Amino acid sequence: MLTCYVTAVQCEWMENRGRRGPNLDSRFKAITAGNNVNVEGATHKQVVDLIKSGGDVLTLTVISVTPQEAEKLEPFEDLSYASVDYSEKRSLPISVPDYHVRERKHERYVVFNVHMAGRHLCSRRYREFAALHMALKKEFIGFNFPKLPGKWPFQLSELQLDARRRGLEQYLEKVCAVRVIAESDIMQEFLADRLEEDGDQGPAVDLKVLLPDREVVTITVAKAASVSDVYDAVCSRVGLDAETAKYFYLFEIVEYNFERKLQPHEHPHTLYVQNYSTASVTCLAIRRWLFNVNRPLNEQALTWTFWQTVDEVNRGHITAGERLYQLKALQDASRKHEYLKLAKELSGYGDIVFPHCACDSRKEGHVVPAVGTPAFKLHAAKEDGTLESQVVEFHWNTITRWEVDEEGMAFCFQYTRQDNRPPRWLKLFTPYYTFLSDCFDRIAEEAKWDDPGE
Repeated sequence: MLTCYVTAVQCEWMENRGRRGPNLDSRFKAITAGNNVNVEGATHKQVVDLIKSGGDVLTLTVISVTPQEAEKLEPFEDLSYASVDYSEKRSLPISVPDYHVRERKHERYVVFNVHMAGRHLCSRRYREFAALHMALKKEFIGFNFPKLPGKWPFQLSELQLDARRRGLEQYLEKVCAVRVIAESDIMQEFLADRLEEDGDQGPAVDLKVLLPDREVVTITVAKAASVSDVYDAVCSRVGLDAETAKYFYLFEIVEYNFERKLQPHEHPHTLYVQNYSTASVTCLAIRRWLFNVNRPLNEQALTWTFWQTVDEVNRGHITAGERLYQLKALQDASRKHEYLKLAKELSGYGDIVFPHCACDSRKEGHVVPAVGTPAFKLHAAKEDGTLESQVVEFHWNTITRWEVDEEGMAFCFQYTRQDNRPPRWLKLFTPYYTFLSDCFDRIAEEAKWDDPGE
């Protein structure tokens, strides 16, 4: 213990030092008492305010400690890493199974292919791994990171490259096993797929796609393949003709057993790798994109429609009621014609049912939107999605306009009312506002297919 005197000049230095950063000068590593007030763990501002309140001269008692001990004594608000929990572990199936050589702008270099659960995530150079290592060490100061494979100034042989590949794989396995590090922005950015400026998308990738009949097919496409490219590849793979292909499309399996139709600008591979931690084999699925249930379909399309209808009955989207036992007895592909004939008589057949969401017409509770050929329905629900009794139907001849509010993440539609009252707008606040708009567009398009005036 020692006693020292701090002048007003030193007080000013302490205040300025507090603005610059959390570490005090080595002469004042850990102030434990001032004016008989214990200030251990206090912030810089609190210490400076105490010094100012003592006048021009103030007696402080300090302890001389090492820089490492001083860091431990700093308040947690200045050292966010002090509260990081590295104990929560999980096993991620991450691997670096191979590497390949790239050539770009007269430069030839090796990239290592990173996979998660058998899905290609990205391809990274050794120096990108080194940059990741440095960034993680800076972010997670309290963690004891494993070493990266060493640098080598000369060209590596095949044997040495494979040794480096194994070392990089072991590094990722150990680091990603720590949940807080694996889920950090630094690691997620490293694993995220990036499109190269020169158009080199790396090796072709395999995508697994779930078909309506529950079969999973694997297709090989370019990593930057568009939605239409992937869908065309699936159609070619299963032999779907052009006429039937327009009645189905590529969807993403998301929350609440709900599938979202993909937008033309999206990249299925990017979605595929973003969902690597899901329990299902894939997040990509082929689903019916047809509302007109009376449209004539070939046998393959009927088989797919049959299995999708079975799923919709099981989810409760189709109200089977007392007919459920009859449907169960017909639940075989060889009896699909009988099954679908019965299902067509039930409420909800052919509808796309959306997750519950807020609506500006309901002060309390949510609604469950359902788009079908007969009408657009809003089923009242509680905020947790539990259905209530009220259902409001808007027949398509009463809906005059619709649009999306991207800023408000909402879908809006206008409908006419009886008794000469002016039309009214309704707004649904849902992350699937674009898909809702696509459904309305599709209903309008299908209405023209059989219209002889078109």
